[in-house]
Amino acid sequence: MGKITAAITAVGGYVPEDVLTNKMLESMVETNDEWIVSRTGIKERRILKGDGKGTSYLAIKAAQDLINKSGVDPKEIDLVIVATATPDMKAAATAAFTATAIGAVNAFSYDLEAACSSFLFGMSTASSYIESGRYKKILLIGADKNSSMINYKDRATCIIFGDGAGAVLFEPNEEGFGLHDEYLRSDGSGRDFLQATYGGSSFPLTPEAFAEGKHFVFQDGKTVFKNAVSNMADVAVKILERNNLSKDEISWLVAHQANKRIIDATANRMNLDSEKVMINIEKYGNTTSATLPLLLFDYEKQLKKGDKLVFAAFGGGFTWGSIYLTWAYNS
Repeated sequence: MGKITAAITAVGGYVPEDVLTNKMLESMVETNDEWIVSRTGIKERRILKGDGKGTSYLAIKAAQDLINKSGVDPKEIDLVIVATATPDMKAAATAAFTATAIGAVNAFSYDLEAACSSFLFGMSTASSYIESGRYKKILLIGADKNSSMINYKDRATCIIFGDGAGAVLFEPNEEGFGLHDEYLRSDGSGRDFLQATYGGSSFPLTPEAFAEGKHFVFQDGKTVFKNAVSNMADVAVKILERNNLSKDEISWLVAHQANKRIIDATANRMNLDSEKVMINIEKYGNTTSATLPLLLFDYEKQLKKGDKLVFAAFGGGFTWGSIYLTWAYNS
């Protein structure tokens, strides 16, 4: 019996039907398509509409897609983790509702929140449970309804974020495929530059705060961009060095989709050719916790067994990190 590693064995995804284009934003804030594309790489994003539809709606759809494609029995799933920065409600876990809705009645479940790094940190958590030998099937979902906390009169944020969800199934592997290494970091001093201040326990939402729009996301774009460029690139390079990986050995860079310039900077530091960089930011914008699994969802048919993938993300708070994983199956 070989060493147990945690491998991704199935992928699912979902994005809402409603599209918010750059052209549509021109009628909402002072901006234009050329300005948005040149600075972010985003052309459009998806928005979840409908009364009562929250992050769980997205998570359930992505999970059901994975289940339908893979044929996994939901009753065999041991754990459901929903990585999200926009849970349905306070106190009641979005993951618990999601697990019940998809029929994962034998699973325990919880939410994991680390802003845009939530899914990356969730990969670490899921793999640790698998490697312990106690659990065999873990469903990790990255889902966010960012439109629920965006002020569509704020040009600094409304052009960036969209809604969506992606899901992966982690299972034990004895062939040497799966998650091999991780380098995860955080710096709490960064929360002044990207957060939604009101609505948490430090600043409960009051009628006055709501009227002033203080429940919406705030971002100091220049500071966040500067930290994201340096930190995301640094950890990705560190993963290469720690594992003696050359650029030629890397099959794909799976980077958080916040800004095309940040993705390009990370790839350049790694000396990777552009054709090895997964990109879908032009279609979805920044879907926060969903960006990494949605990349796998979009590129799944191009992935081959044994491909070496480097994941990298940076999020508010600040949180960031990189993971090295080898792909376990041919789609």
